[in-house]
Amino acid sequence: MQTKHFFSDPNHLVLTALNSLTLTNPSLALDRENKIVFKRPDVPRKKNKVSIVTGGGSGHEPAFAGFVGHGLCDAAVAGTIFASPSAEQIRRTAIDRVPTDEGVLIIPNNYTGDVLNFGMATEKCRAAGIKTEFFAMADDVGVGRQKSGKVGRRGIGGGILILKLVGALAEAGGNLDQVYGLAQQVNDNLVSIGSSLEHVHVPGRGAPEDSIAPDEVEVGMGIHNEPGSHRTKFDLVPLVTTMLRQLLDPNDSDRAYIKYTPKDEFVLLINNLGGVSPIELSGITDEVHRQVEGNYKIKPRRVIQGSFLTSLNGLGFSISLLKLADTGLGAGKSMLELLDAPAEAVGWAAPIPTSIWENRNDSPVQLKNSNLAHENPSNLKLDSAVVKKILGAGLKRVIEAEPEVTRFDTIVGDGDCGIGLKRGAEAIQELLDSASPPLGDDIVNTVNRIVTVVENVMDGTSGAIYAIFLNALAHGLRDQDTGSPLQASTEVWAKALKHSVNALAKYTPAKPGDRTLIDALVPFCDTLFETKDIRGAATAAQKGTESTKSMKASLGRSVYVGSEGEWIGKVPDPGAYGLTEFLIGLAEAF
Repeated sequence: MQTKHFFSDPNHLVLTALNSLTLTNPSLALDRENKIVFKRPDVPRKKNKVSIVTGGGSGHEPAFAGFVGHGLCDAAVAGTIFASPSAEQIRRTAIDRVPTDEGVLIIPNNYTGDVLNFGMATEKCRAAGIKTEFFAMADDVGVGRQKSGKVGRRGIGGGILILKLVGALAEAGGNLDQVYGLAQQVNDNLVSIGSSLEHVHVPGRGAPEDSIAPDEVEVGMGIHNEPGSHRTKFDLVPLVTTMLRQLLDPNDSDRAYIKYTPKDEFVLLINNLGGVSPIELSGITDEVHRQVEGNYKIKPRRVIQGSFLTSLNGLGFSISLLKLADTGLGAGKSMLELLDAPAEAVGWAAPIPTSIWENRNDSPVQLKNSNLAHENPSNLKLDSAVVKKILGAGLKRVIEAEPEVTRFDTIVGDGDCGIGLKRGAEAIQELLDSASPPLGDDIVNTVNRIVTVVENVMDGTSGAIYAIFLNALAHGLRDQDTGSPLQASTEVWAKALKHSVNALAKYTPAKPGDRTLIDALVPFCDTLFETKDIRGAATAAQKGTESTKSMKASLGRSVYVGSEGEWIGKVPDPGAYGLTEFLIGLAEAF
């Protein structure tokens, strides 16, 4: 597990994190002593509005303080990491930090410490004459009825949907009874489950004694390292299948918390437990949606993805499904409308407006694929057999040079230059050998088709440089099209190559002397333009490449990699070397 942190004092970390919310949302204030984030009293507020107070242990950011703001909660109180705030902190929040004229809903997650402390504060508020309701959010099915016993379900990521809906209803003028009733109704129609590949580490503490094996995942693990239902060998597809079964299997008497029919509609929430990269979370969302739609015939009305209730650096995620039910509250106050209502809280991230969701069209988009080479033929001609012979000779040398280019790049780069050049060369050779339709004598068409190959198979900086250069080469050739058939002579190529070098200079600062492939490319193009001698041009490229051995790297990965003393005077720039091999091959076949 990851045990390195930028903060070693967890108490200092909590306070600075809370204070940051006042920096990112100017409508908020911080009671530092009591760790309360609340809406500033000088910020405009709707009259006769119920106040929503939430909170819990820290370490679940953006929950809970990140959900304070217009349209969501009015205040949140924080404990230390994974520990409930005290009843006194909560009492101050509900009595002194939010308006109480229309009543207060106190709404934490369902954990023993939170229930006791928030419950005690609720009674203090009632004793002070404030109309107050208490509700503990409980959506987790990872621990079933038998094991959870009297404690009931734990509160995890899905509770954020409850906060969003009750906050929106309060903003829309709902009274305390309506807001409290909606919290109950949403919770009754909500199920969630999380899974994690590893326990989390609390800054300033030792590592937990228990750990999860590298090839296993804990299904149903809680947000404080609590165990779930079981551990299993990790594979995403069967993991999601298991999680959805625990959420939706009507025959699982231990976990079937909601009943649904094919007519029922749902909201799907995918929540990052803190340590999953955005790209992986997106892949998880896609897999969950695929299985929900394919295996359960559920097409979610809304799909929301992000980090809403985390577990520090938890390497896991949770799935929540909310069955949409009639709130009975009238126009503008359905569950979907309340979910879509605007909120000004930094932790809420669902920016797609209702109109986009309601006008969703799932039919396949008709893709337009322009083929500019075929749409805009040219009059520049070169026999395809000549192209295959000359290009093939250059490509052959590039492919054969891969081990040497890779060796050079392993010393001065990241080792992928040779493979990238070989991959591009092999793909172009395949085009020459088996293009469909076959290559003709329109040389602009041929170059454009080669460009497409390069753009698709060559990545990284060198791939981009070659793609720009070849696109400019096609342009430089087409500029010489006078409208009558013209053979692509050495002079035509020389002019087009000179144009390409000038175009490339607009997009890269690399110049000869910077130890890049430019040290081979520019001498070749300049010499060919001046002399029309391709063998002399190839020799100039070879000399340019040789000169890179003594150059200090100014651009590219070589700037950062290795010790110059190990390769100065010995190793040429790998990209320049690979290009020179290609140019020598061209010259020998010419």
